[in-house]
Amino acid sequence: MNGSRIAAVGHYQPAKVLTNEDLAGMVDTSDEWIRTRVGIRTRHIAGPDEPVDELAAHAAAKALATAGLTPGDIDLVLVATSTAVDRSPNMAARVAARLGVPRPAAMDVNVVCAGFTHALATADHTVRAGAASRALVIGADKMSDVTDWTDRTTCVLVGDGAGAAVVEASDQPEVGPVLWGSVPEMGHAVRIEGMPARFEQEGQSVYRWATTQLPPLARQACERAGYAPEDLAAVVLHQANLRIIEPLAEKLGAVNAVIARDVAESGNTSAASIPLAFSKLVEQGAISAGDPVLLFGFGGNLSYAGQVVRCP
Repeated sequence: MNGSRIAAVGHYQPAKVLTNEDLAGMVDTSDEWIRTRVGIRTRHIAGPDEPVDELAAHAAAKALATAGLTPGDIDLVLVATSTAVDRSPNMAARVAARLGVPRPAAMDVNVVCAGFTHALATADHTVRAGAASRALVIGADKMSDVTDWTDRTTCVLVGDGAGAAVVEASDQPEVGPVLWGSVPEMGHAVRIEGMPARFEQEGQSVYRWATTQLPPLARQACERAGYAPEDLAAVVLHQANLRIIEPLAEKLGAVNAVIARDVAESGNTSAASIPLAFSKLVEQGAISAGDPVLLFGFGGNLSYAGQVVRCP
């Protein structure tokens, strides 16, 4: 085998929906204020009895079923998350136990909002090296656990959810080369720190970095896969907020692509945002099998990772 491919995707969101009007009753904000500044209308919030690994397992089970596979077909589980409460067992091992995956390599990847695309690249490398034949790659975060619900600058942004992909060996590479990196000296701009942990960010710094520094990097990710931006059928950026997504997509120049805007209904779900939005585009029929799709994550550390994949 010379490459890997995404065989199927799946997603999951908790049933509880928190609207902008609900938030207006909790903090000094309004529906108009939130929509104007970040473009978010609603977000899904997990309950106290819905831990990260449960969200992840639901999304992974959906991806497995779509691919027509069983847990026994998986030999690698990667979970991208930054909201795991416990250090051990890690989320990947807990997901494997929930699903009944026998004896997988099980690892968590913590690169915050860029976690899924880092984990996808890791799975691609592992499969192409022959160390695994089929992987579950999951992005799952419960941002509501690390949110200060009295801080209107952050609580209006976040949501909970999970998205998953089944990655397997293929004759032709359908997961393109990754472009990844970070700006460690600016890592303080996005933080989940303290006891209890709380999400904080320097919004203007992140906005300037994302809208000025990331467009040429996203174009490089396309070039590495042999595509021009206008060749793309879809662009799935980290769903931070519309004020970042729309300028970044415009500067990228993907004029023929569907631009994922799931943030409007789901909020910022951190590592879950890309696979969640991607899975919804597939489910809705907005893109077709074989279409080239740019996945590009960015956020905490400040890290970024992106690759062009073929739609399953």
